[in-house]
Amino acid sequence: MRDLAEKWSVAPDWQSAVITAPGLVVRAVPGLNQLLVSGDLDAWSLMSGVDGTGVGAFGTAQGERYAARLARDRLLVVSNTPLAIATGWHAEGFAVTAISAGLQVFEVEGSALDAFIGRGTTLDPRQASASAALSFAGISAVVYRHQDRLRIHVDRGLAAYLWTWMETAASNITAGS
Repeated sequence: MRDLAEKWSVAPDWQSAVITAPGLVVRAVPGLNQLLVSGDLDAWSLMSGVDGTGVGAFGTAQGERYAARLARDRLLVVSNTPLAIATGWHAEGFAVTAISAGLQVFEVEGSALDAFIGRGTTLDPRQASASAALSFAGISAVVYRHQDRLRIHVDRGLAAYLWTWMETAASNITAGS
């Protein structure tokens, strides 16, 4: 029987994987706590202490605990440490789902960042939008800036594909095409 696994890209060791090109560095970001919050985001904010507004695409998040807006009533909450709030439905009107294991996070930085973004999406990287959820490199992703770097969250099953795409994009940017 034919081995169908040979069709798929092999996932790198995310702990040490780095793409380096002139003006660009891409790496995986391990260990982040990621929660999907749906429902009454004002109630979420009051109970958790995390801003319920969230940044949109190319907006800038700051600190060790922040949120990215996915929809009118949905946030991706990202933290370096676990939040002291239970998963599940809350009577205040929101639900919390732990999704850290389901999303792979990448960080991209460098002087060629805008050219890299231009290869991944048609959106203007200098113009923040209301939602951080968008199509990037042909797949659904959550994209925003964290301090001076671009962060990209994708379904873990698509991470090897995106990594291969980012390797190609980085080499094409440096080649001047």
